[in-house]
Amino acid sequence: MFHKNIKIVLAVLIFATAIWQFTESNIGNGIFLILLSLIPVFLYFKNEYILLAFLKLRKQDFPGAKNWLDKIKNPETALVRKQQGYYNYLNGLMLSQTNLNQSEKFFRKAIELGLNMDMDLAVAKLNLAGIAMSRRRKMEATTLLNEAKKLDKQGMLKDQISMMKEQMKKI
Repeated sequence: MFHKNIKIVLAVLIFATAIWQFTESNIGNGIFLILLSLIPVFLYFKNEYILLAFLKLRKQDFPGAKNWLDKIKNPETALVRKQQGYYNYLNGLMLSQTNLNQSEKFFRKAIELGLNMDMDLAVAKLNLAGIAMSRRRKMEATTLLNEAKKLDKQGMLKDQISMMKEQMKKI
């Protein structure tokens, strides 16, 4: 993994080489290099290790996803703010099975840093509501569930939210 600033420098250098190729009448090389310069720009906004961790998570391979996330050294400086949010979100998802204290910290930090998709934000708030409910913080759990319900526009979390509300009535 390259540092985020190195990715931008690399994209600029490749783009400059493309311009040079255009001036030398090598149009094909120039077009190829412009397309090639888009890869570091894409990886600036979407970290490759986070993408690979998401792929492992889709296959329910939690150790594999944790392995990819552990390869990110110093996420505060190596990642853009939204990537830091997803780094914390993924760590929170993986720790939600074993360590609720750490999981809550990761989810809160992910919400603070921001997530691009409303669905991811809804899942983070739903997990936080479950943690709050397990600790008998009913008011916090209720507000988090209502926020998750507002963010769930497609209705994919409808069953989980209704199940949590039923469990909350028993508390």
